[in-house]
Amino acid sequence: MSKTNAIRIIESHKILFNTVSYEVDENDLSGETVAKKINADPESVFKTLVCIGDKSGHIVFCIPVTQELNLKKAATASGNKKVEMIKLKDLLPLTGYIRGGCSPVGMKKLFPTYIDETAQLFQDIYVSAGVRGTQIKINPEDLKNIVNGIFTDLT
Repeated sequence: MSKTNAIRIIESHKILFNTVSYEVDENDLSGETVAKKINADPESVFKTLVCIGDKSGHIVFCIPVTQELNLKKAATASGNKKVEMIKLKDLLPLTGYIRGGCSPVGMKKLFPTYIDETAQLFQDIYVSAGVRGTQIKINPEDLKNIVNGIFTDLT
């Protein structure tokens, strides 16, 4: 596997992590399927969602693949009155990533990032490595430090 931008950034921080690869099914990009394929607790596999706030602009949220983002909690956490998901067509130009391969690490710009507080329950969590078919297994505290994130209740 070639190194992704996310992997290069994590390596530059001299942080311990692993990558886990899996076969991609273009018809099923769900996080639950990814969790099964990498043999991980689905609560420890986090998806990266990009939103826009009415006051702050673009924001990144990392939540367990088994959960839905609570937009009210997301707005409160990020200091907005209202938060909504960006349009799928805007994901690649904004972040450099595609759906199913969006990592909180290594976007074109470092956006304010909020990680669901349940991440702290795990020794390691999984996030996309920036491509479909590869996950990064990383300590949640290390992830938080790399992206200048904040742990908060988002679901």
